[in-house]
Amino acid sequence: MKNRLSILGAAAALTLALAGCASSSTPAGEGGAASEAAAPTSLQQIQDAGVLTVGTEGTYKPFSYHEGGSGELTGYDVEVITAVAEKMGVEAEFEETQWDAIFAGLEAGRFDVIANQVSITDERKETYDFSEPYTVSSGVIVTTADNTDITSFEDLSGKTTAQSLTSNWYELAQEAGADVEPVEGWAQSITLLEQGRVDATINDELTYLDYQKTNNNEGIKVAATTDETSESAVAVRKGSTELVDAINTALDELRADGTLAEISEKYFGSDVSE
Repeated sequence: MKNRLSILGAAAALTLALAGCASSSTPAGEGGAASEAAAPTSLQQIQDAGVLTVGTEGTYKPFSYHEGGSGELTGYDVEVITAVAEKMGVEAEFEETQWDAIFAGLEAGRFDVIANQVSITDERKETYDFSEPYTVSSGVIVTTADNTDITSFEDLSGKTTAQSLTSNWYELAQEAGADVEPVEGWAQSITLLEQGRVDATINDELTYLDYQKTNNNEGIKVAATTDETSESAVAVRKGSTELVDAINTALDELRADGTLAEISEKYFGSDVSE
């Protein structure tokens, strides 16, 4: 997560992008002062209780949110982990928690797992165990549909991109030699792109797919994609080996029977599960 992204190797940008959803990766720091760690969760404990308790934000659309702001909890991650729990023969029970406290909650035993677009990083793997990834995403350059000048990151040299100054995509644009127009976020980037005030914007593929699922904007396109990907998975307390194995078995079955692809298509119009 802390690795710097070069034009040819985009690992850090992608890790930070989904960690932008799932922000900083310092485990103790994410929840403030580290709580006293609970013991690993055994599969038998969950089976005996009949419940898999899941930490999630509930405010992070389209992954974990309330329909209409106050409706039922839903989202890509919510549906995936609910399907996983069903495969395990238990019920998913959600504990909504702010991102800054979500890892501390896991460590303290408030819930068994986190399903909230947690990017797998070397730093996090030192403290937590992870399932197989259920989300895989790349970084993308987005241009207007009629742009033929930009087909690679090298083509950004001398061009103007719209980026948030606090995002890792800003660093990537600078490394590519682009002039950066500061913006507050994705929506403003697209506005400037459509107005012809910038040549491109760099962001995470999931952001683009989510936007297109809602807006179907034929005036923009993906002009280039990074080679490296970011992977998000279910996070559990270190040492919960049997639980990880059970989650992986469930994910394998959901991938094989098409459920993961179906959930992906529902939220992104594309299969982002592998």
